[in-house]
Amino acid sequence: MKNSYINNKIRTLRFFANEMTQQELADETGVTRQTIVAIENGKYFPTLELSFRIAHVFGQPIEEVFTYSAGDDPVLAKIRSKSKKKS
Repeated sequence: MKNSYINNKIRTLRFFANEMTQQELADETGVTRQTIVAIENGKYFPTLELSFRIAHVFGQPIEEVFTYSAGDDPVLAKIRSKSKKKS
């Protein structure tokens, strides 16, 4: 199941980078191909360090590779809900 609050453009960026393979990206960032697959599919969120490495490979700022929607984040929703109950 893909999480809708953190998305990435890795597949698109790989396509426009001469159809870079998942293995090539993995080799350039020091992780396994399976890690790249999981990140692309939204099943795994990379560390900040790995996120920067991926962005660097594509010559993009991190926010061009990964996007975050706070309104859809279930953790923030839970925090807001608790906060309202205390008010």
